[in-house]
Amino acid sequence: MKEPQTSGTHWPTVFLTLVIGAAGGFAAKLLGLPLPWLLGSLIVTGAAAIANLRPLGHVMGAPTGLRLTFIPIIGVSIGAAVTPAIIDDLSRWWPSLFALLLYVPIAHAIGFTLARRIGVSDPATAYYGTMPGGFIEAIALGDQAGADPALLAVTQFLRLILCIVLIPVGFGLLTGETVGSATGAVIGDTGYALSPTDWVILAACGVVGALGGRWIGLPAGIITGPIIVSGLVHVLGWVEGGPPGWLVDLTQLVIGTTLGARFAGRGPAVLLTGLRVTLVTVGATLVLAAIFAATLAGLVGETWQAVFLAFAPGGLTEMALIALSLELSVIYVTAHHVIRIILSVAFARLAASRVLR
Repeated sequence: MKEPQTSGTHWPTVFLTLVIGAAGGFAAKLLGLPLPWLLGSLIVTGAAAIANLRPLGHVMGAPTGLRLTFIPIIGVSIGAAVTPAIIDDLSRWWPSLFALLLYVPIAHAIGFTLARRIGVSDPATAYYGTMPGGFIEAIALGDQAGADPALLAVTQFLRLILCIVLIPVGFGLLTGETVGSATGAVIGDTGYALSPTDWVILAACGVVGALGGRWIGLPAGIITGPIIVSGLVHVLGWVEGGPPGWLVDLTQLVIGTTLGARFAGRGPAVLLTGLRVTLVTVGATLVLAAIFAATLAGLVGETWQAVFLAFAPGGLTEMALIALSLELSVIYVTAHHVIRIILSVAFARLAASRVLR
C-alpha cells in the first residue's frame, strides 16, 4: 500500500481531504471519544476513501511529505518529558526490555500460524504480513520474498489501525472511564508559555533530530531523532515545556487523515481478507501483550496500562500519541517500541529461511 507521491499532487483535493478529516475529528470530540482528532479523522476519512469518494474528481489522499513533516512534533513532545530522573527509571525497566526477546518471536509465531489457518495460503505473505513491528521493513522484505504486495500492505497497515482504534477504546471499557483527551485534557499542554526563543529551539530539535536520525539510520529515525535531541535540550535546561496542545491536536489530525486516505483504491476482497486476518492475529497478540503486562507491571514499577501499551503491536508514533493522551510514561513506552521494531526485523530475517523453506 504505497502512499501518494508528492509529484502531481492536487492540492485542492488534499485540502478537502483534510477538511473531511477535521469534520471527523470534531464529531469524535463531541462524542467524547479518546484521541478524537486521531480516531475521528482516521475513521471518517477511511470510510470516505473505501466508498471511493472523489473530491473535485480526484482520489482522496495527501503527499507523503505532509505526514512526515508533522511526525517530528510528536518526537519533540516526547523529549519534553525527559528528566534527569530517567536514568534511575531505566535501571528498573530491564525486565520488560529483556522480555521483548521472548514476546517478539512468540507474537510473530502466533500471528503467522493463525494467518495460515484462516486463509492466507502464501507463506511469505502470512509471514511478513504478521511481523509485529517494522511496517516499511516488513513490506520491503516481503516484496523480496515474493509475497502478495496488496495483501501484505493491507495486513500490516490494518495492524496499525486496529491498535489505534482498539487500545484507547478498550482502556475506556476496562476502567469504566473516558481516557486521555476524551476527558478534556489537552495533549502536550504543560501550561508553560513558550517564548520566541523556545519556539526556535523546539523547531530546531524537530528538524535536526529528524534529519540526523534518518541520516545515521536510527529505527524510526524521523521520530526517535527528535526525541533524543529534545530530551537532551530539556535535560540541559535550554528550554522548558513542549509543543502546545493545539499543535499536537493538529498533528493527530494530519496523521489520522493521511492514514485513512490510504484506503483509497483498495479492492473490497483484499480489504475483507486483510481485516479478517488482522482482527484475529492482532487480537491474539494483544492478549499476549496483556499477559506480559500482568506479569511485568510490578517488576518495572509501571502501571499495567503502560506495560501493555509498550508491548502492543502498533506503530511507534501512534502508540506514543496514545501514551501522551493517557498520561502514561511515554519514554518507557517509546523505548520499548524502538526495541520491538529492531527485534521484529532481526528475528524475521533470522527465521525466514527456515519458515519459508
